[in-house]
Amino acid sequence: MEEWKLFDGEYHFMKLVWDHEPLRSMELARLCFQELGWKKSTCFTVLKKLVNRGFLKNDHTVVTALVKEEEVQRRESRAIVDKSFSGSLPAFVTAFLSERKLTEAEAAELRAMIEKAVE
Repeated sequence: MEEWKLFDGEYHFMKLVWDHEPLRSMELARLCFQELGWKKSTCFTVLKKLVNRGFLKNDHTVVTALVKEEEVQRRESRAIVDKSFSGSLPAFVTAFLSERKLTEAEAAELRAMIEKAVE
């Protein structure tokens, strides 16, 4: 898949699929109305677009994701670091933490992730 970028509305749409798959397209339209305020026509337009881009599969009105949420998050995160921080993870973390304090639990979790990534 060439383009992994999802616009905000597309991401929220995908999140509904990831959280409820497999689901029928009419159930997805109902969820889109309830959660996003979208009309059925908007839902089906976005569904068709994401099927054509290779994110989703719509087989006999049963919708499933072809791409995992974690993969989209990983690629979009990498793109932000590359674009905004010249690929520097330390610069990203510095900017992210500049106005935020970590809890002890968050710091411990980050330390464990770093140790695992270094191994």
